[in-house]
Amino acid sequence: MTIVALIDHGVGNLRSVDKALAAVGADVLLTNDPDVIASADKIVLPGVGAFGDCVRGLRETDLWDTIKELAQSRPMLGICVGMQMLFESSDEMGHHTGLALLPGKVVRFDSDQDDPADPVWRIPHTGWNQLQPTRDSMLLNTIISGSYAYFNHSYYCLPDKSDDVLAYTEHGGTFASVVSRGHTYGIQCHPEKSQSVGLNILRNFVEQG
Repeated sequence: MTIVALIDHGVGNLRSVDKALAAVGADVLLTNDPDVIASADKIVLPGVGAFGDCVRGLRETDLWDTIKELAQSRPMLGICVGMQMLFESSDEMGHHTGLALLPGKVVRFDSDQDDPADPVWRIPHTGWNQLQPTRDSMLLNTIISGSYAYFNHSYYCLPDKSDDVLAYTEHGGTFASVVSRGHTYGIQCHPEKSQSVGLNILRNFVEQG
């Protein structure tokens, strides 16, 4: 059984992510212990709330350097703000430095186009939306173009390299919703809330990543 370290950086309730990973066959270790994380086969970096709070949680639990080091040697999946933290920086509530595992930054959806009455433009981007894969990948194996996943975010990733993008999603424009570089992956949607599509993505990571 694949041992997956689910990073507990003190921000958000991770029970639903824990249960989803277990449902696809992972032996889940919910932990902030660097030694336990280092013993795992794979790492999942979740994120709920603001980028700065999640980054602060990693630093306060002394996980920052551990994650940057371990990401060089084993598969890691960032979820929602966890995906955003994989990048170099974010402008959410001030300027914050990310893990810089992928080149690029995190920016807000265009507030000038915000229309609460129109789900196509509404900020935050909340609800079901489609994944449009750009190429074949292990993470999106069996995920067909146009599959729906659940999103909830006001900021999105802007990768420097188009080759790092595995899928795009439309919300008032196109944004990168799934990314990868080497064996580091990120998904902006919440797989634990995305029913069979989300579970299949997690299963692909657990079984193949």
